[in-house]
Amino acid sequence: MFPESNALILVAVLKQPRDLEIARLLGWYRIPLRSAPKVVAVDYLAFYQTGAFEQHKWQIQYIAPVQGHELTTRAELMREEADHPFAGHEYYKLQLGPLVCLPQPIKAGKWRRITFFYTTGEYMQRANTINDLIVEEDERRTLWQALRDRAERHQDYQTGGLPELDVHPAVLAAILGMKREPNEVQEE
Repeated sequence: MFPESNALILVAVLKQPRDLEIARLLGWYRIPLRSAPKVVAVDYLAFYQTGAFEQHKWQIQYIAPVQGHELTTRAELMREEADHPFAGHEYYKLQLGPLVCLPQPIKAGKWRRITFFYTTGEYMQRANTINDLIVEEDERRTLWQALRDRAERHQDYQTGGLPELDVHPAVLAAILGMKREPNEVQEE
């Protein structure tokens, strides 16, 4: 079950192996509302594994289809952490289908610190490194329109805050979470 070429994919960060186990066993992934990307109604999540994953660090090894999402609190998601400082904060809970291990992991290359960004199934199918997932400038408007259309189809989004397509390319790249390789690579 590899994403179709036109699938919308959100690259999401797994900070700890526990987060991968939650996705695999419980079938969900959490995103703090305060730092969530503009649109979470995507077809797939691709999971970037941080330095905490030791021999599997700094790569995308798994993807999962997104089957829905809801807004809840951290306390509802992590009931065993009722005293956590963020227990009352709002989080998106993305319900996932089964995790799929990629035939070949997508390595970070020079990238180490990654935040959420969007890509497509077409880019995912041919990627060898994280840099290969970055949508080319001339295709970003198409990606942004697809995300905008997706947001409009979902009742829980207010698209009034989303810019029209007449957006400066640098601003569009920032909205989509796309950056070229950073000048300075930070090791974890």
